[in-house]
Amino acid sequence: MQIATKLNRSHLVPGEVTYLLPCLGRIEIDQQTSGPQAVSMEDSTACIHGSRGQRRPVTGNVRSEPAIIAGLAKATLKPNPKLDWDAWVADYSRVRDAIERTYPDQFRDFNRRMFDAGGFPRPLAARERKWKTPNGKANFSVPKSALAPPSEGDEIYRLMTMRADGQFNTTIYNEDDRFRGIHGSRYVVFMNPADMAAERLEQGDTVTLSTEADDGVERVMSELQVVAYDIPRRSIAGYYPECNGLIPLSHYAEGSKVPAAKSVPVRIAKDVVPEIIEAGEIPISTR
Repeated sequence: MQIATKLNRSHLVPGEVTYLLPCLGRIEIDQQTSGPQAVSMEDSTACIHGSRGQRRPVTGNVRSEPAIIAGLAKATLKPNPKLDWDAWVADYSRVRDAIERTYPDQFRDFNRRMFDAGGFPRPLAARERKWKTPNGKANFSVPKSALAPPSEGDEIYRLMTMRADGQFNTTIYNEDDRFRGIHGSRYVVFMNPADMAAERLEQGDTVTLSTEADDGVERVMSELQVVAYDIPRRSIAGYYPECNGLIPLSHYAEGSKVPAAKSVPVRIAKDVVPEIIEAGEIPISTR
């Protein structure tokens, strides 16, 4: 189930059945009981910005995202006097007040500051080079994997999934990736040229990836076109969400439970190209 502002191709990829709940976008006027509403967002630099819609909604039947969430909550949860869903929908500033009460050190004067020029930054010690560690330095560690690490020489590759430039999160706008010189298809796998030579693969060959996991589940993805790329040996890369089916549900970070999509153990097999049948030749059935 997904709340979305516009239909896009990624709505067809994640599951066999999809429930799409259309909602207002940030450019549209969000009129609630207390008047036009403002929403807040956090950018990639951890700065909080405010936004007010400027355009009339395409229809009066589309609800806002807070209204949809509150509606689902009222329909599925028992009444709770501490949670006034209707009041939160009527005035979004009340939601931000609740956030400020919960995290006063990060969201001080939330409603007032979110329309400051450039927004306001959340306090991040690392941005100021303040390392809150026992030795006062930045510490790097290798996370433990839910899957057993491959042994040397067992022909296992590490697949990492990534997005293209014509993509925002799982929203796919086109089939191109100008960052990596890909045009017309996202069903590719990036390989180190030395690994391609070792596997007797050439640019444009297609391969099948199969996940190495001892859980009895077969995870296979075929017809991925090989692309030579400057990537470390024994590492390969593909796009998500197309490659999500290769990631075991049990393969995640220990603390956050985030899928370990940057290190999926897979095997590579070259696809067999079917022989071309000459004109007039009748194929022989082996059944």
